[in-house]
Amino acid sequence: MDPIYVTGHRNPDTDSIVAAISYAALRNACGDREYEAACLGRVSDETQIVLDRFGFQPPKRITDLYNQVRDLDFDKPPILSCGVTMSRAWDEFQAYPAIASIPVVNEDGTLYGILSRTDIADYNMSRTNAGVLEEVPLFNAVSVLEGKILNDAGESTDTISGEVTIALPQSRENLLFQSPQSIVLCGSQPDMIRRALEMNVSCLVLCQTEISEELRTLPTQTCIISTPFDAFRAARLIFQSIPVGRICNTQGVVSFHLDDRVDTVRDMVLKYRHPSYPILDSDEKVVGILTRYHLLRPRRKQVVLVDHNEASQSVPGLEEAEILAIIDHHRLADIQTGNPIYVRNEPVGSTNTIIAEMYQDRGLMPSAKLAGMMAAAILSDTVMFKSPTCTQRDIRTAERMARIANVSLDELGHEIFSAAVDNKTAEEVFFTDYKEFHIAGHSLAVSQLTCVDSPSVLKRKDDFLALMKKTAEEKMFDLVILMLTDVLLEGTQIIYVGDDDTIRQAFNVIPKDNTAFLPKVMSRKKQVIPMLSVLWG
Repeated sequence: MDPIYVTGHRNPDTDSIVAAISYAALRNACGDREYEAACLGRVSDETQIVLDRFGFQPPKRITDLYNQVRDLDFDKPPILSCGVTMSRAWDEFQAYPAIASIPVVNEDGTLYGILSRTDIADYNMSRTNAGVLEEVPLFNAVSVLEGKILNDAGESTDTISGEVTIALPQSRENLLFQSPQSIVLCGSQPDMIRRALEMNVSCLVLCQTEISEELRTLPTQTCIISTPFDAFRAARLIFQSIPVGRICNTQGVVSFHLDDRVDTVRDMVLKYRHPSYPILDSDEKVVGILTRYHLLRPRRKQVVLVDHNEASQSVPGLEEAEILAIIDHHRLADIQTGNPIYVRNEPVGSTNTIIAEMYQDRGLMPSAKLAGMMAAAILSDTVMFKSPTCTQRDIRTAERMARIANVSLDELGHEIFSAAVDNKTAEEVFFTDYKEFHIAGHSLAVSQLTCVDSPSVLKRKDDFLALMKKTAEEKMFDLVILMLTDVLLEGTQIIYVGDDDTIRQAFNVIPKDNTAFLPKVMSRKKQVIPMLSVLWG
């Protein structure tokens, strides 16, 4: 069963990670066992503190939702070894009439070549007309003839070669086999048998007959095989004892891997136009066969979005996936769906506030550990209830979750926001909670760090400015902002790269040396982006 991923936004914060875990747990508790929490980026130190505090592992990390070969209903025909007889291969083609080709593999399961019905037909026409076999493994011949080896010379023979001849009456001397390099088929013809043994032909096939003890023990290098088939049928069957590794196509074989994107595969199929293509796993072992038909309707990955509804903040490849639901507390953005979906978007300070009420709607109570983690997520996203996005619903819900978990909200909040940043690089700090925006023709990025000691972080201003300037140049941003949101000061110290007048007009402050303090500003979503939207809009 394919999982339904529940994922938050890129550069996930605590609310995003916990929302994915709590929503997946809710759906699975209701019997929908395929929901799986996922994340799109590195788990921050703050979030890891919360996960460790309540005994949860980070969600599975996914990089994209593009359609891959693994999402196609490709064929899984039998996979043949190089040494399998052509007869056995043809039986498989008969058992799977819709299959045009069968992969041929080495002993370790890796791809050797690909065998088609055309390869078998070409061989039959060329080799049967020539009438010669070369170095065919003896066991292959015994297998297709359903025969058995009758003498000691046969037990010491590994391969047989020669011109295949059906023995004629002795009176037709000119049509008899003349060379030891012969494979002779005969019936109850003692004279022909003796002649073949004395000549030391490569192989003597006795068709629907027995051999006398005298002839069987005659000194010879000839391998003797008996078969229940008549000479005419045996002559046809023995040509099917050739190993498929000799006739399959090994040159220019185009193959794909399970992780290859479908759009890339489609381009390759249009380019090469082969009837089928082997599919390999990460160990290069063959797992199936792909044809053009399989590309018509790939299975789309399914996903639930939590804590965001904007394409630029979501997983790459979202346009190729099927969105089943959106649970969010941000403004509605640009995500479009092909079908009606469940959407729950409410003006609260945390996505986990909404999900906690969904538990209540379904008559479920989260476990103590999950409730504690959800309380921590609400504290994180509302900055200990100091953010202007915080509502009474957030406070009541956090208090309820704390009671279930038997934890103190004050202690939990200080534990969350005391995550040290001294041992982190500027890149790690800046890109932990980083988002990009496009407003009225302007492009910008805003990163936010919530802490309890912003002055100590501000000492690294030069490192942040160098990184932010580089980011602005590479992505052609008009403005780049780092918000140092201080819980104790109940305000935000910003470091910015961009136009001073923009900062002055948007926030009514006097910036100095690429910094400014914004009192009572705690929310990027509700206090920073809206002010810039008003200025530019």
